Amino acid sequence: MKSVRQLATQIVAREGGFVNDPDDPGGATNFGVTIHTLRRLRPNQRVTVQDVRDLTRAQAIEIYIEHYFTRPRIAELPEPLWPSVFDMYVNAGANAVRILQRLLVQMGIHVAVDGIIGPQTIAATHRAYDMAPAHLVDAYGIARRDYYYAIADRRPASRKFARRRDGGKGGWITRAEEFINPRFHLSAEQHRARTRGWA
Repeated sequence: MKSVRQLATQIVAREGGFVNDPDDPGGATNFGVTIHTLRRLRPNQRVTVQDVRDLTRAQAIEIYIEHYFTRPRIAELPEPLWPSVFDMYVNAGANAVRILQRLLVQMGIHVAVDGIIGPQTIAATHRAYDMAPAHLVDAYGIARRDYYYAIADRRPASRKFARRRDGGKGGWITRAEEFINPRFHLSAEQHRARTRGWA
């Protein structure tokens, strides 16, 4: 199993460098760290787009480890889930946990869907992992993929993140599938069928 720092380093590489896409609700972003995140982490400073641009790879890694892994208590979940939940927490914040909690509910395990990894969610996730050790990681990755498709269903401006211009899988979908066994990846035709109704 990779260390948390190795996982954070991979996430930074996956996120890429500085972007300021008007269709991205996160706003200016560098290595996946948004301007909103920097403002939250630097409450007594005036954080500008230039501050985001100046963020270093090493700073982003430390932000991820502290604020997206340690503080949310991802380390208390079953270790095989760490890579996907950590990656999703960087990408979607507390929604990463809500996806997990909804999955637990679907498995018949009572848990509040509140986006917080507390004692109830920790115990429920370990129980779910014991029930399906060979399947929980894939099930979570598939739920992530469904979450991305659902965002694009509701928000046309976000569709470019789920579907490329040529109709192939966009970055959101390929990112989710990095954490899913290849036998559960959607084929190109299945992806096109899933997105056929989009303008």
